[in-house]
Amino acid sequence: MPELPEVEVTRRGLLPHVVGRRIAGVTVRHRGLRWPVEPELEARLTGRVIGRIERRGKYLLLECLPADTRPDADGDDAAPGWLLVHLGMTGTLRVYPDAPAAGAHDHLDLELVPADPAGSADAGARMVLRFRDPRRFGAIIWTPLPEASLPEHPLLRRLGIEPFDPRFDGAWFHRLTRGRSVAIKQALLAGDIVVGVGNIYCSESLFRAGIRPTTPAGRISLPRYEKLAAAVRETLTEAIARGGSTLRDFVGSDGSTGYFQLDCLVYDRAGEPCRVCGTPIRQIVQGQRSTFYCPHCQH
Repeated sequence: MPELPEVEVTRRGLLPHVVGRRIAGVTVRHRGLRWPVEPELEARLTGRVIGRIERRGKYLLLECLPADTRPDADGDDAAPGWLLVHLGMTGTLRVYPDAPAAGAHDHLDLELVPADPAGSADAGARMVLRFRDPRRFGAIIWTPLPEASLPEHPLLRRLGIEPFDPRFDGAWFHRLTRGRSVAIKQALLAGDIVVGVGNIYCSESLFRAGIRPTTPAGRISLPRYEKLAAAVRETLTEAIARGGSTLRDFVGSDGSTGYFQLDCLVYDRAGEPCRVCGTPIRQIVQGQRSTFYCPHCQH
């Protein structure tokens, strides 16, 4: 499943190609995603200009500015809105200068042209932003909420803090886990304390912090949480720099694969020697997800 690093890699890859372009056309081939794509989406998006691309947790947020910005314009079509995109388990969002014929799992295309009508005559300036999702657990959702109200969207309001938020530190972890008996691995995955630390990055962060994944979250001290907060940021930063992790389907906006998984310290290395102490890495199952750890380095 694409996690925070993969979504952030996608966001950064889209920025130079998508921001400032006008949506000349929308093609929806399959509406049956995690939540049905609304019938009005084509009409809502066509003609709008993509302003910014933000990320909240594992959601991409595409700002869609109205085509008509005259002072006397009114109605929903005259107000900015946002397209929320979730990649689900197997989704990708790619840019094509010359889009190939759509396949069975290519569910949505946005045809993009220069916002300046004078530039649209250049056929080479046209491109397609394509959403592909073989398992259809992803989502494409329109919301007219203004930016100030966007955090209150039902899909966003319960998300935890961003790992790169200056407020995220050991004290944040420590305060929100007091009295919690759930294992720290499960607390990390839940996303209500901090977002984006998916299964791979949980195992890697806990190893770097020297914390066993089965340790009850409420029993971890403040100094150890300081190490964990630093490890989370370090792990995610490295993953983003390496293009994320490609275990099955994920590719970036240009089709390139990530390679963080090639240098994982514990993830998917059951039975192999720990890169630090040589002890065989162990694998257990927590919440139906595989967890990897070193029984010597993590306690």
